[in-house]
Amino acid sequence: MNGVHDMGGMQGMGPIRYEKNEPVFHAPWEGRVYAMNRALGAFRKWNLDAWRHDIELLPPADYLRMSYYEKWFAALEKRVVEYRFVTKEELESGKAAASAKAAPALTPEMARRIDRGIPSSHDPSVAPLFQAGQRVRARNIHPTGHTRLPRYARGKTGQIARDHGVYAFPDTNAQYRGEKRQHVYSVRFAARELWGENASPRDAVYIDMWDDYLERA
Repeated sequence: MNGVHDMGGMQGMGPIRYEKNEPVFHAPWEGRVYAMNRALGAFRKWNLDAWRHDIELLPPADYLRMSYYEKWFAALEKRVVEYRFVTKEELESGKAAASAKAAPALTPEMARRIDRGIPSSHDPSVAPLFQAGQRVRARNIHPTGHTRLPRYARGKTGQIARDHGVYAFPDTNAQYRGEKRQHVYSVRFAARELWGENASPRDAVYIDMWDDYLERA
C-alpha cells in the first residue's frame, strides 16, 4: 500500500539521528512491549506480514510522531481485541470482566518454539523465474494491502545480484490468502536509475524483491 510508512526516497522528513552506543531498549516498558509481542506470537493468530501491515495502518499523524515501540504497542492494542484475547472494555479499564473466560496460558513448550515460523529457504519444488546477472524491471504496481515493494523502485530497471531462496510472498500472506512461496532476489539498482542524474554514478542500492515484483527488462 502507499502510505506514510513507505518513506524511502522522500525529502523533508528531517535528519537521521545516529545514537552512539544505542541501547537495545531506551526504557523498561519497551522491553515489555517486545516480550508481549513475542509471547502472543506463539499462539499463531497472525503472521509476520499481517503484523507489519497493522503498523502500516496507523493514522499518518500517529505514525510520524510515535517512537518505534510506541507503534508496536498501538498495533498490539488493536490486535489483542481483534483476536479476542481481551475486550475493548477490559483493555480500557485494565481489569478483566467478571464474565471473562481465562485466556489460554503460554506454556513452556509454546515458549520454546516462539519464532517467526519461517521454513527453510531451500525448496527445489519452487523454480526461480530469474537468474543472477539478469536485467529486470520492478513492476509499477500499487496494491491496496501490504507490500514490500518500495515506491521509489517501481518501474525502475536493475540487475539480479543473487538469489536468496524461497520465502512467503508478503502481499498475499498479510491478508491470509496463502503464502504463495517464491524466490527472493537481491536486485542492484544504480543510484542514478532511482534518483536521477544528480546521484553519484558510483552508488547503488540493493533491494530484496520477490518474483511477483519483477518482470524482464
